[in-house]
Amino acid sequence: MLLHQLIAPDVPIAEPSEDRDAVQSLFFASQLQQIPIVSQSQYMGLLAAKDLLLLPESSKLDPHLYEDFRPAISINAHPFEAMRIMHLHQLSILPVINEENEYAGCLSQERLMQYLIESINIDVLGGIIVLEMEPRNYSLAQIARICENEQVIILGLQAKTNPNSSKLEVTIKTNSTDLSAVVQAFERYDYSVVDTFGDTKIENDTSDRYRLLMNYINM
Repeated sequence: MLLHQLIAPDVPIAEPSEDRDAVQSLFFASQLQQIPIVSQSQYMGLLAAKDLLLLPESSKLDPHLYEDFRPAISINAHPFEAMRIMHLHQLSILPVINEENEYAGCLSQERLMQYLIESINIDVLGGIIVLEMEPRNYSLAQIARICENEQVIILGLQAKTNPNSSKLEVTIKTNSTDLSAVVQAFERYDYSVVDTFGDTKIENDTSDRYRLLMNYINM
């Protein structure tokens, strides 16, 4: 998916010439923690709500409050890179720019969350298995083969290193609600199964999907 398809239509922008009171009204109306500063289509920086409070009432925006903080992503980048940048800087929005540094819009946490949910099939009926292993023992081909032998389809897979043990944690989203046979198969191949999440019917609401996503990526 291209990033321009994920741009949120309702993120306001502020111009450098605006005063504190006008920008504060934008923060209040949007309930955002950051607002992009744009001048003649050029992205100037990202202003945080807490930094705006440093200005006296009715004063003009101080460029030092946003010019040194210019997180952004190219419109040609992948959504996963956008997620990395947003997580790195703890952002609620992320400006999107083109090759000329022209402001193209903003990504929001909600839109990226929706993309991630859809891309890893987290809202599709199925179960989750969490394996733990030494990094040198990781074989995607073998994991896939074990699942296929038990007629289980892998809908999504995520691997990360546990900072406490240096072992690799592999989280597998499957199409099966009954995980007993495939869990036994993994154990026969000496895989350590550290957790399982069997699914029931998934309702199409944000709270359930968010909970399932957090279980999947173990945040």
